[in-house]
Amino acid sequence: MTEVLIAPWDSGDLDLLRRLNTPEVRRHTGGPESGEQVLVRHERYVRFADTDQGCMFTVVLPTEDLKVGSVGYWERLWHDETVYEMGWAILPEHQGRGLATAAVRAVVEVARDRRRHRYAHAYPSVGNPASNAVCRKAGFTLLGETEFEYPPGRMMRSHDWRLDLTGAD
Repeated sequence: MTEVLIAPWDSGDLDLLRRLNTPEVRRHTGGPESGEQVLVRHERYVRFADTDQGCMFTVVLPTEDLKVGSVGYWERLWHDETVYEMGWAILPEHQGRGLATAAVRAVVEVARDRRRHRYAHAYPSVGNPASNAVCRKAGFTLLGETEFEYPPGRMMRSHDWRLDLTGAD
């Protein structure tokens, strides 16, 4: 299995976020954000761990001490229940190596250890085979298709993948 480390997002990770803000990486999530939006997102990521509502991490290749992506979890209300939503992105030159799956598995363990919510969900676009494969390989169960708002104000057709953090599924 591919080995990655996850490290909490910090103030020095703005360049990584800019490198992840490309048409190729964001084609299934509404396209690239403006420079101002990236700065706002970065500040939110930096402060996020202090909110007790989730955390964003960088994905690190330990053998090279190289940051190659982002992964995280955060609270959201879904069908009248508070759950964790999970999301990730890997730089194009590092895609296809199992890094996203390894990073999602690592974040699942962090969320599981919190013992705060029973379920984690991911909502990749139905047209995003790579992210849907990550969900399957990371042990999520496909519940079906759904309308999902992302980015805010834009509805997209997504798969609703769920993982029971208690291991009961």
